[in-house]
Parts: sequence; structure tokens; C-alpha cells
Amino acid sequence: MASSGLAYPDRFYAAAAYAGLGIGSSDSAVIARFKSESALLLYALYQQATVGPCNVPKPRVWNPVEQTKWTSWHQLGDLSSAEAMRLFVKILEEEDPSWFSKIHDSTAAPVVDVLMNKEKDEPAIETSSSSSNQISFPEPKTISTENGTPRETQDKDVIFEGLSSVAVYDQWTPLSVSGPIPKSRYQHGAAVVQDKMYIFGGNHNGRYLGDLQVLDWKGLTWSKVDAKFQAGSTGSSTTVAPCAGHSLISWQNKILSIGGHTKDPSETLTVKEFDPQTGTWSNLRTYGKPPISRGGHSVTLVGSTLVIFGGEDAKRSLLNDLNILDLETMTWDDMDPIGTPPSPRSDHVAGCHAERYLLIFGGGSHAMCFNDLHILDMQEMEWSKPNTQGVTPGPRAGHAGVTVGDNWYIVGGGNNQTGVSETLVLNMSALVWSVITTCQGRVPLASEGLSLVVNTYSGEDYLVSFGGYNGKYSNEVYALKLSNRSGVKSETIEGAVPESSDGIIRTTDESQDVNPETEISQESKIREIAIDNNSRREESNESIVGALKAEKEELEAALNQEQIRSLELKQQLAEAETRNTDLTKELQSIRSQLATEQSRCFKLEVDLAELRQKLLALEALEKEVELLQRQKAATEQAAIDAKQRQSSGGMWGWLVGTPPDRSDSS
Repeated sequence: MASSGLAYPDRFYAAAAYAGLGIGSSDSAVIARFKSESALLLYALYQQATVGPCNVPKPRVWNPVEQTKWTSWHQLGDLSSAEAMRLFVKILEEEDPSWFSKIHDSTAAPVVDVLMNKEKDEPAIETSSSSSNQISFPEPKTISTENGTPRETQDKDVIFEGLSSVAVYDQWTPLSVSGPIPKSRYQHGAAVVQDKMYIFGGNHNGRYLGDLQVLDWKGLTWSKVDAKFQAGSTGSSTTVAPCAGHSLISWQNKILSIGGHTKDPSETLTVKEFDPQTGTWSNLRTYGKPPISRGGHSVTLVGSTLVIFGGEDAKRSLLNDLNILDLETMTWDDMDPIGTPPSPRSDHVAGCHAERYLLIFGGGSHAMCFNDLHILDMQEMEWSKPNTQGVTPGPRAGHAGVTVGDNWYIVGGGNNQTGVSETLVLNMSALVWSVITTCQGRVPLASEGLSLVVNTYSGEDYLVSFGGYNGKYSNEVYALKLSNRSGVKSETIEGAVPESSDGIIRTTDESQDVNPETEISQESKIREIAIDNNSRREESNESIVGALKAEKEELEAALNQEQIRSLELKQQLAEAETRNTDLTKELQSIRSQLATEQSRCFKLEVDLAELRQKLLALEALEKEVELLQRQKAATEQAAIDAKQRQSSGGMWGWLVGTPPDRSDSS
């Protein structure tokens, strides 16, 4: 951040003293000043920075406050002391952005007074201190005119002709705008659609913003868009969620907002679309596996695809993954290029050259800022770290960048000590760094989290910046009109840069004499590098064409084989369908026969039941006949026995003189 001129670790100890942590301080001061979650995190980061990883035993259950503090510290794991210091200051600035000025008000701070018309031998910064042990902080710069009145009172001479009011080239000029001025902010997004610059979201005093502002180039007039959020198929409208650290991309006269930090982060990266015609936001439906949610990432439009790199997730973990969203099919693709990728980082910038090369520059981790340049060949999917010529850019994070032709312009950013003052340009064909202009003091251009867009107005190309944070939130608009020489200048701007009373920041080539021979030799050297690069590119193109032809022949042969195989499969499919038809008919015939047999079986079962009943009746008759036969046999036997008795009784009676029975004889 660019909130103070102190370097680490002094900056961390100053922040810790303000927060109420340190020697002779109690934790209750932190809890009373900040929210409980922020106070716990600040305490844990302070312990991690000063003591190291948590190795003390966990407190007992009956001490819940100490347990909570121990847990917060223990969760940081092996986080380094430097990273803990940087995170501590960053969280304090989000919770209390004015902490630095409050410390400044209570100490004997130096005075910084940058005058537009200062003499060459006049010091730009006067420093006073009452004690050598006191921490000194630079004050915000004061811009004055010859008569000492503020610069804002000198804007009467500005003619409202849109961007045409910027008369000089390669110099930043503050624009005089009208209408309701947006709230000052940083980490917002900016995009240009139909001669208008749209500003969405951002961070102010640690709070995320969700408003949408628009600046008309013609009249330089601000206005607020009362945008609604279209919630799904129900058609209900609500407001869009505030966010910061997102990216705005202009696509087909609409604006895409990708990612960003929110109060309630989602698990995956969301893509929202704003339609200027209807004034509504809507969530775009994507396919495939989307990347995790993040902020501080870079989004680059390459043809009809968005290339997303790096950033910081909701848990403050740095990323260096590469994801691509095809805007034609709205499909995500997770890429894994070969080569050494950039280290995990956030708040970097990315640009595209020749619809093929993705360039990544700068950014920061939790402990340091970077000044490295990485290039990804989108066709070969290979990372490389090229050697560059010209000036050597300093480390920075939170800067902004745009491409115009072969030139990549870089503005602003911070290096953990102060804001970066120079405006850089990289000739992407020759890989030559140059400085266009620079500024001195704490001006909005030397800020983190500012936005930068490019617009062509009346045949001229303009860079336009808005907002930023360098210890003070900004809502100012600056413009720089590009000249044809912007991409080939390679002079290093050093020392103080004079500023005129009209509020325009002058460049070195206007305040110092440039050696023509040096400039000619440097330009010729750049042309030689460009010619050499073109010849190498032609050779590379020829080899690529040969490889593509060979690959085409292989693909055609493979296509012929696939067509033959397809015909064979079609024939097999037709035969299978014919067999299927025959089997279906046979199955229907078998089902008909089965139904007939089932009917016969049913009739047979009925006949069998009747026969069983008749058999039972026959058995009963047989038993009855057998009984009658027995009765008949018994009757016949009885009759025989009776006759025998009669015959034996008559003879003995005759012998003994017993007369026969008359009843028997009769």
C-alpha cells in the first residue's frame, strides 16, 4: 500500500502501536476498537509476526477467551513473519483507513509541500523532527499556484470540449468534470462502452461499493445509473452485490464483471453482465468447472475468450492458476501450460499482444511486490520469462495497464513504501521498457487500485485514470493524450519534475535537453531489435506453417479412417436393426402361442377339476355298493341258517314224537 513512507518492519510496529498491541499494551484495547473477528485476526498476526508460529499449549476449557485467541493464532500455521506483518497492516487499513493520519496528527510529522512553480534549487520536501527516535511520516502534498490559491480555483480556463480539452501530449492532465461526483474509491472496475466510461464497485473505508457511475466523454459529465439486478427466471429485480477487486470487460456493447471480493463470497467465480440499454445486471450461466472465487486477479480479452490469471481467494490464499472462459459457448476450461508460471500473486496487470501472447507484469504477495515480466504463448501453451531492454521497472502492485497497438501502458501502483510515480510503456514487439512521464508527491496517479482505460476521441488516443488509494481515497479523473513517440521513448526520468501552474505534470523531455544522437541511436537500436524480431517471427511462422500442413495431412488421414469405420458401424447397425426386427416378430409369435397354450391349460384344469369331482362321487358309490353287498350277503347267510335250523328241528321232533310247527308248514 502507499499509505506511508515507512518501510517494514517500522511500518508494522507503527500500525501495531496504533491498534493497541505491543509492549505495555493490553488486548482489551484492540477488542474495544475493532470488531471481534478483526481484533482476533490482528492479535493472531501480531503474535505470528513477533513470536512466530503458535507452539504454546492450548488453554483450558474454562477460559474461552484465551482459547479463541489461541485458535486464531494456531490457524496461521507456518505463515512467515514478513507475510504476517504485511497482512496486519493491510487489515488495519481496511478496518481504519485513516489510522496513518491519526498517528500523524499526534506526532511531530514532517511537512510536504509540492508547488507547481517551485524553483530548481527549492527543496520539494522539508522534514522536521523533534526527536531522532520519533517516527516521521510524510504529509499529503499540497498543490499551489503562484498566488498560493488552490489548484481547483484555476480550472476556470478549462473549456468543456470533452477530452479535446487536453492540449499537450504525453502528460497527465486533471480533467474538470461536472455532475454528481462519485464517491472516492479504489479496487473498482472500469470499462468503456460507446463513448462512456463506466465505473462499478470498489472499496472505500473498508466497505465494498455496489454503485454504477458513468462519465460521458463529450461533456465530461458524471451521472449515476440506477441499475437493477435481474434475479433468475422469476424476473424479480434487486440490487447487485457490492464488490471490490473485480474486473470489468467491454464485450458486444455490454459490460462483463468477473469475480471480486464480496461480503458473502460464493464458492466459484461468477460472471455478471450489465446491459446499458436496459440498465439491468444479470448472472451469466456458464458450463464446465468454474474456478474458485477470487479478487485481485487479471482478466484479459483474447479474441472471444477471457483469460483469468492469479488473484487472492476468499481465505486470502494467493493463486497462480490459469482459466479460460469461451464467450461463444460460455464454457470454462482449466489450462495447465508447460514452463515455469509466475509465482502466486494478486493486484498484477495482464495484456495481450498479437491475439496470441499473454503478458503478466508485477503484482504482490503477502510479503513483497514484484517487477517481473512473464509471457504465455497461447498457441503453444508455454510460459517464458523474457529478457527486456530499456529502463528497469521497479516493483509494484495495484497498478493498472492498457494496450494500444504494440504498446502496453502501465500506471500507478505501490511498492510497500510509497506510490509509484512513473508512467511506463512496454513496446511488446521489441520488449523495450520506457518511461513516458512521472510525477512527484502524493498525487492520485501514484496510487494503488486505480483504474485505467483507453479511448479514441476525435482521432486521438487518450489514457484516462480514475480513483485510487495512497493514504487518501481519490475520485479524481486524469487524462493523458498519447503521441506517436510514446511507444519508443526510453529516457529514464530521475529527480524532481517541474510542474506548471496550469496543473499539468511536465515530462523530463520538456524540462531537460535531450541529446539527439542518443535518441537517434536508441531509436535505431529499437528498429534493429524490431527487424530481428520480425525475421525470427517469419522463420517461426514458416516452421509453424510446415508443422500445421503435416498435422493437417495426419488429421485428414485419420478423418478418412474414421469415415470408413463410421460406414462399417452403420452397416453393423443396420444388420443389428434387421435382426432386432426378426427377433421382435418371433417374440410376438411365441407370445401368441404361449397365450393359446395358457388358454388350453386353463380348460384342461377345468376338466380335471370336474373329473376329480366325478371320481369322488364314484368312490362314494363304490363304498355304498360294497355296503349293500355286505348286507345282502349277511341276509342270505341268515336265511340259510334259518332253513338249516328248521330242517334239523322237524326230524328230531318226528323221532321224539313232537308234532311239527303248523305255522312253518303253512
